[in-house]
Amino acid sequence: MRWSWRRGAVPAGLAGLAAFLLAAPGAVPGGGGHLGSLLETFLPWLCLVIPVVLEAALLRRSFVALLAVLLPVVAWLGLFGGALPGPGAAYDLTVVQHNASDENPDPAGTARALAEVGPDLIALEELLPEAVDTYAATLAPQFPHHVVHGTVGLWSKHPIPAAQAIDIRPTGVGEDWNRGLRAVVRLPGRDVAVYVAHLPSVRLGLRAGFNVTRRDESAVLLGRALGAEPLGTVVLLGDLNSTVDDRGLRPVTAVLTPARSDLAFSWPAALPVARIDQVMTRSATVTKLWPLPATGSDHLPLAARIRLG
Repeated sequence: MRWSWRRGAVPAGLAGLAAFLLAAPGAVPGGGGHLGSLLETFLPWLCLVIPVVLEAALLRRSFVALLAVLLPVVAWLGLFGGALPGPGAAYDLTVVQHNASDENPDPAGTARALAEVGPDLIALEELLPEAVDTYAATLAPQFPHHVVHGTVGLWSKHPIPAAQAIDIRPTGVGEDWNRGLRAVVRLPGRDVAVYVAHLPSVRLGLRAGFNVTRRDESAVLLGRALGAEPLGTVVLLGDLNSTVDDRGLRPVTAVLTPARSDLAFSWPAALPVARIDQVMTRSATVTKLWPLPATGSDHLPLAARIRLG
């Protein structure tokens, strides 16, 4: 079979659709099933269309499909090319973010593993009351300052002169649901507002589709608190149950700058396919973001280096 310009309309169309979705995921409506959010959550994986179209082009000996495969390649690189691993720039602060899991069988081992990175700050979510003392005792030699509100906590090498819970409860959730805190961390030369948050989980089902209602409502409340923050420099660490491309997180990304290392996947730990754990900043820049080895959690820890503005 000779190469032809007439064959390959179907794989070429698939390539064009993938390129369009990469370039304009917002064109997919949300609707009752929140399909737009679902697409944005797994947007990097549209690259899987590329080898499929390439194989079809070679089998069909189609010039059209072979050229069309360049469309999703260019679109993907334009969106995620800057997220590929590279050398880190200068930094002032190292932080670790980890949903430690309320089913973690080894909190002490998890704490030691996180401390090995040598961070200034460690943020933890899903802290059970019986595990807090273990984390505190294990981390105390290197992190003498810590604060815990509900199921979220922050450990710091630097003083924490002030801390408070922030209310990010969605409608219908009781007062015992406490998954947000704000702390003032006193670094040499400046105070920094550090937020730790754990937004509600999402659910995927046949009837409700990609159910993100509570998460999105909580994101609005978190965005309002961040937008009203009086300190100039802000760091947000948390399990937001959203990728940075997910429209549900826009109330937060509108006021903070997310780290764009989209390929530093953190969930699920056994086979990471998305980064739903986040490090975001204001008047500061994340210069490097990378996952750490698995602990006893279903999330991988994330470490980040931050340059203060």
